Amino acid sequence: MLMTILDGSIVTVAMPAIQSDLGFTPVGLSWVVNAYLIAFGSLLLLAGRLGDLIGRKRMFLAGTGIFTAASLLAGVATSPGVLIAARFLQGVGSAMSSAVGLGILVTLFTVPRERARAIAAFSFTGAAGASLGQVLGGILTDALAWNWIFFINLPIGLATLLVALRALPADQGLGLTAGADVLGAVLVTTGLMTGIYAVVKIEEHGAGSAHTLGLGALALALLTGFLVRQAKTANPLMPLRILRSRSVSGANAVQMLMVAALFSFQILVALYLQKVLGYGAAETGLAMLPAAAVIGAVSLGVSARLIARFGERNVLLTGLVLLIGVLGLLARVPVHASYVTDLLPVMLLAAGFGLALPALTSLAMSGAEEKDAGLASGLFNTTQQIGMALGIAVLSTLAATRTESLTAAGRPASEALTGGYHLAFAVGAGLLLAALAIAFTVLRRPVKPETPETPGTRQQTKKTKKTKETKSPTTMAA
Repeated sequence: MLMTILDGSIVTVAMPAIQSDLGFTPVGLSWVVNAYLIAFGSLLLLAGRLGDLIGRKRMFLAGTGIFTAASLLAGVATSPGVLIAARFLQGVGSAMSSAVGLGILVTLFTVPRERARAIAAFSFTGAAGASLGQVLGGILTDALAWNWIFFINLPIGLATLLVALRALPADQGLGLTAGADVLGAVLVTTGLMTGIYAVVKIEEHGAGSAHTLGLGALALALLTGFLVRQAKTANPLMPLRILRSRSVSGANAVQMLMVAALFSFQILVALYLQKVLGYGAAETGLAMLPAAAVIGAVSLGVSARLIARFGERNVLLTGLVLLIGVLGLLARVPVHASYVTDLLPVMLLAAGFGLALPALTSLAMSGAEEKDAGLASGLFNTTQQIGMALGIAVLSTLAATRTESLTAAGRPASEALTGGYHLAFAVGAGLLLAALAIAFTVLRRPVKPETPETPGTRQQTKKTKKTKETKSPTTMAA
């Protein structure tokens, strides 16, 4: 998890150096990110189900090995084509290992309190990877070369393989005959790949273009065909029973909206710090470090205890309220902001993510049976990637459009940029409000219906009452 998140955030900082060294065109450079996102997002669901079928440990080890080898290939790349191919392979390996990670955790830790602590540690490594990536990306690129942002994965990947071989228990899986739906696999993978490709290209072609609408319609048709196929086939790749759980479906919907909204915090705040306030790459990483610190501290040290005492739903609602406060404050951040008074409170309120993510993860996995743990894990990661892609496409496009209109109206560059970011932050806050509404209404504990009283039960109840009434005073006193 650390390696996957670290890789995602560390690459963005080194993009200018990669472009100048390998001769990428501006359009081609985007594929350093897009190749990874498309492979990763489109294969998570398939990899999660295959983990249930062939064994989650096997899938985890194979994915970690592929990711580590692809990182080496990316580090020694001398041409754009080789780097893009390596990034695609990184996405494949990352999907294989990430898709079954949560499934492994929930099957190893079955006691609620222990499971909450394990998921909290899992969430903490995500926050640690994001913060380390922002800081290490600038340091490694400036001190050594951009290649080292990929070489850093080698020791982490090898250590993970060595520990996993000994620490993870072997599981045989259900067998391919329990879900060997080849046509379903083709439909879902192709549909997700097409949809994610359409989303990441929105900024280039426009949301209403024939390119975007055509590919979006094709992706929707493929995914609809996949769901119809799963409803009819004897051995579905994704048994639709998993979506009947309100915890699973509701948590995935909340996560998609939350991740899409928080893209504006993770990326646009960094752009605001650099383009408006004039921070450097290392300064930006350090400025955002308090957010990563409080997210990590809350997710690792507090969230499990709060979940055990108040329940996942209440902790999730509290976290979402804090995050709405984050984007609400950012929607009013001034052009000439003071870090201590305008930005530090925002960074500290980001602790809400440390509350929301572990609670949301617990809810998403609690509604799945053990045999579907890998599938539930893959589904949860898939909605995360779809939310991220939508956040990138929608919020960045809105910010850019608003900035262009303000610039055309004669506003200074810093004011125009800030106005664009304000719009993105406000829309992100709206997405979080929608997530809060879904969490409040959908993620409710189902009320168990009272068991109808049968005549036999009624007679037994009367006998029990009679026995209690005839007890001696000594027995009653005892």
